[in-house]
Amino acid sequence: MFDAKLAKRAANTVRTLSADAIDKAKSGHPGMPLGCADMAVTLFAKHLHHNPANPQWIGRDRFVLSAGHGSMLEYSLLHLFGYGLKLDEIKQFRQWGSLTPGHPEYRHTTGVEITTGPLGSGFSSAVGMAMAEKRFEALTGLDKSGLRLPKMIVMCGDGCLMEGCTNESASLAGHLKLDNVVVFYDSNKITIEGSTDLAFSEDVGARFAALNWRVLRIDDANDIAKIDAGMTEALKSDGRPTIVICKTAIGWGAPNKQGKSSAHGEPLGQEETAAMKKALGMPEGLFEVEKEVYDFCGKAVTDAQADAAAWDKEFQKFVEADAQRAKLVDQLLNKRLPEDLEAQLLAAAPVDKAVASRASSGTILQKASELVPALWGGAADLAPSTKSNIKNGTDFSAENYAGQNVHFGIRELAMGLAGNGMAVQGSVIPYTSTFFVFSDYMKPAIRLAAIQKLHQIYIFTHDSFYVGEDGPTHEPIEQIAMLRSIPNMTVIRPAEAHEVAQAWAAALKADGPVALLLTRQNLEPYSPEMAAKADVSKGAFVLEDDKDFEIILIATGSEVQLALEAAKLFRKDGVAVRVVSMPSQEIFLRQDPEYQESVLPSDCEIRISLEAGSTFGWDRFTGTYGLPIGLDHFGASAPYKVLASEFGFTPEAVLARFKEVYMEDDCDCGCEDCHGDCQK
Repeated sequence: MFDAKLAKRAANTVRTLSADAIDKAKSGHPGMPLGCADMAVTLFAKHLHHNPANPQWIGRDRFVLSAGHGSMLEYSLLHLFGYGLKLDEIKQFRQWGSLTPGHPEYRHTTGVEITTGPLGSGFSSAVGMAMAEKRFEALTGLDKSGLRLPKMIVMCGDGCLMEGCTNESASLAGHLKLDNVVVFYDSNKITIEGSTDLAFSEDVGARFAALNWRVLRIDDANDIAKIDAGMTEALKSDGRPTIVICKTAIGWGAPNKQGKSSAHGEPLGQEETAAMKKALGMPEGLFEVEKEVYDFCGKAVTDAQADAAAWDKEFQKFVEADAQRAKLVDQLLNKRLPEDLEAQLLAAAPVDKAVASRASSGTILQKASELVPALWGGAADLAPSTKSNIKNGTDFSAENYAGQNVHFGIRELAMGLAGNGMAVQGSVIPYTSTFFVFSDYMKPAIRLAAIQKLHQIYIFTHDSFYVGEDGPTHEPIEQIAMLRSIPNMTVIRPAEAHEVAQAWAAALKADGPVALLLTRQNLEPYSPEMAAKADVSKGAFVLEDDKDFEIILIATGSEVQLALEAAKLFRKDGVAVRVVSMPSQEIFLRQDPEYQESVLPSDCEIRISLEAGSTFGWDRFTGTYGLPIGLDHFGASAPYKVLASEFGFTPEAVLARFKEVYMEDDCDCGCEDCHGDCQK
């Protein structure tokens, strides 16, 4: 029997723990934990299907705190409801090495489903979780098993709903009829600057109704009985996603700060916290939790674990009843890859003629999808151009959640954040796709994927000024440096079909996010002899090698062919050359120093890099005397061959730049191997 009185006591404990932790840290956001404590405790104590003893339980509901600044709300819940977060960790809120960082972090704190912080990101990622869950249920038949199916339960605030990503995601969720998404919207009408009336006057309910969501309301979400009734209704499906507009008071219980913007993002202070404890009838001590509260929460956990055990028993029966189903469940949940993955992808690569790397990627994707059931994704309305559709696959839709092709619509940011949710759901290696220049629209999502080391694949095509006539708005320049600057990110720019196949193998085997950068224009395939030297798993490798080479040409993607052609001119001029393909700087830098030295020997100081993008960062490979050739200005609108000539991306232009830099200086010092910087 749900005891509302004890639930209120537990909610007040969440308030006191949150206030004490934030006061001690002298930093944090007490407003939401105080305002939403009643909702959160009612959810965890009665309505949430979870198993603290097995936080990765497949049958669990996912709790996503989209307003991540309210992290002490989640940490208090994880402590009280048995997730192993000790009181000492609560006391170390926001401190070095603690399990209670300023915003919730996936894989850092047990029970946190996804990293949140940037407002709205949790909401949008929950939509991706819901999509992946629907696919898993449809593929395995779980949706017809009679078993209770998991929900994605989001708690968000006014700020989340002002961010554009939530509107994109809500539009997609409504279109797909994702009835496994339930959002509790903390409508307290306060932001940092003051009342939401300053900048936010829309009718949120009307907006979500227009987006095909069910809209419910709780007029006082600090009343346990009303919350309980509202949650009971919200968690029953009507075939649409649900948003519950919950009227709360920010900083509820703090006598002098309740309802004020000052409660949002600054400690209450010891005096106000003491006054709150007195007003709520709570113990005066710091970080004090009453036994009756622990007992109440412990009983809820015991009940939840019994529910989980019963579900598991039925799920196991369901899986074991069909050998093919059992195999598929294993392949999805463990993201199985065949041992000969790379060999099979290479065998599928179109290497008999010149093709764009986006096209060879599309061909290889067909095989990869066949070999790896967990691989799943789509594009932001550009699949015909990015070649990211599964040709014989059906569309993922409200009528067919088993569909292989996801149509995200023209919603790049929502797509990126949904991809993050797909990755954490557990049964998917997601891929998302658009033109490379539009990775700008996805940057916040990519950064969050990198922070969490989420295994997902970005297919970015039209990767350089060779887009041509579309002009500078569609020609990526600085985006490649941007991606490479992100920690934990792997960028692969393959030169032709053999490298594309190896790049896909590397991406599928990765333990974090990978971006594949692919061309619009055709690329000549390697000869069999040269293909035998290609090894994307090393990041860089020698393609051609003259005896006693004097310079090294380092190239990526479409510029590898340019390097090979330029090398012919160098040799005619009597200059011995080594040509290196470097599809991935990040993978190369992970190799041991001996291998790096074998490819780029330190005694060869004249190194020229060739890449149709920003030269930023290439100095680490070209060195003091090196010459990075790239594009440090925006592109132009013209046929791509004209642009190549105008921008100096021809063999003749490369040779001319070499002569200009290394052979036509005015130094007459007589020094051997002079580089024109002699001080004599």
